[in-house]
Amino acid sequence: MIIWINGSFGVGKTTVANKLKDKINQSIIYDPEEVGVFLSNTLPIKKDDFQDYELWRSFNFEIIKFLHTKFKTIIVPMTITNSQYYDEIVGKLQSENIEVKDFILIASKDNLLKRLDKRGNSTKWAYEQVNRCVETFKTDFKGQKIDTNDNNINEVVLKILGFIRQQV
Repeated sequence: MIIWINGSFGVGKTTVANKLKDKINQSIIYDPEEVGVFLSNTLPIKKDDFQDYELWRSFNFEIIKFLHTKFKTIIVPMTITNSQYYDEIVGKLQSENIEVKDFILIASKDNLLKRLDKRGNSTKWAYEQVNRCVETFKTDFKGQKIDTNDNNINEVVLKILGFIRQQV
């Protein structure tokens, strides 16, 4: 099973992923951003967002598909707001009968900005994406939405675990 944790920058995806890993036996965390950093540092053609590289989407699909054959559960904390890109990875995994449970962590713009400030290592780029992310995830973007405004990390993790158990 793949647990995809989507949501804005600063919403808590990585923290939730780490807590989930502690609670789910035989699980690993896979971070697609690492492929993006590699491509951004390696390719001579530069893009503002590494997700715009078709290679980023195809590499991540192949890596996650491979990991699925080796591990019971792969937890993927990754923001994707482009539905076409999402389908090129998640939709393609699902079309190959790989179980993907997709969640969107949401929060208000003010909370996201405060969380980015608190994190301290956020880039200007992350701040610039907040409006786009908030607007995108207000729509019917694929995934079970979980409001993080009034829930702590443990409550969010318990909600995800509850959704997963309900669907099994």
